[in-house]
Amino acid sequence: MDQLIGDFSNHLKKAVEIGNSTSFRKPSKPISSVLICGLGGSGIGGTIISQLLKFDCKVPIVVNKDYFIPEFVDSSTLVICCSYSGNTEETLSMYEAAKTKNAEICVISSGGAFGEIANKENLNFLQIPGGFPPRAAFGLSFPQLIFVFEKYGLISNKYLKSISSAIKLIDDESENIKTEAKAISQKLFHKIPVIYSESTYEGVSTRFRQQINENSKMLCWHHVVPELNHNELVGWRNENQDLALVIFRSKEEYYRNSERIVYLKEVINKYTKTIIEIFAKGEDSLEESLYLIHLGDWVSYFLAELKGIDPVEVDVITGLKNLLSKLD
Repeated sequence: MDQLIGDFSNHLKKAVEIGNSTSFRKPSKPISSVLICGLGGSGIGGTIISQLLKFDCKVPIVVNKDYFIPEFVDSSTLVICCSYSGNTEETLSMYEAAKTKNAEICVISSGGAFGEIANKENLNFLQIPGGFPPRAAFGLSFPQLIFVFEKYGLISNKYLKSISSAIKLIDDESENIKTEAKAISQKLFHKIPVIYSESTYEGVSTRFRQQINENSKMLCWHHVVPELNHNELVGWRNENQDLALVIFRSKEEYYRNSERIVYLKEVINKYTKTIIEIFAKGEDSLEESLYLIHLGDWVSYFLAELKGIDPVEVDVITGLKNLLSKLD
């Protein structure tokens, strides 16, 4: 896992090569909505991209993590099916439902059943290298979503430029990121992380939570500003030094949300002394997101190291998949 995390910028570079070399046919009609289908490590990119593009994409973006799709999907909907293995049963189910609606379907996958479907049905298909745990292939899969939106004319190419800038940033900051991640993991060891961020970065927080779950084998939760100020903040009433607050911070924060964060720190400091602020680096929200994701991945790895556990192992998920494979 350490090698896979260390290869993050190389994966981003490879993803850009794949995206640039993939030809797309034009849709039969203008796109009026986007549905992104995917779960787990394959689906987190959809959550992140939907938040990053919300002020630039002119059509609504809905992220779906289920067996079924929303009723609004029709022939003018772009349905993006994200399955790293190509065999995710929920995503295959969503594909079949989208097909009956005559939706415009695009696939991001390493192959498997989706690879066969994409080739047979002549779908727009961004194929990425296989053989990794899906969560470790984020650098390969996430940029393909940006290419999809750009190739369908839904966004400008500024996001592709930001990926190139993010690659340089991550390479330049590589050792500093690992040093900071080690220090953070020491503070989170034997703690339950509570992850907060501004709403634009909720997908980044979700990614960090998932990496803590899968790599570090720990429970944690996340919430966002300003919503948490209307509910969860009231729940901080009892001292619990087993909790550790992690706050992702950004230069892009809305000033009123910055003041909310100052206030919540003052409140929460009464109940736990472990409050960690992680300040993103980068010139825009995409660069900052990729920086925070890479740092968070390292934190999850170093936590696994401190616990003496294998960050790759996910036997309980494999067991569930084996059970489901026996059902009709």
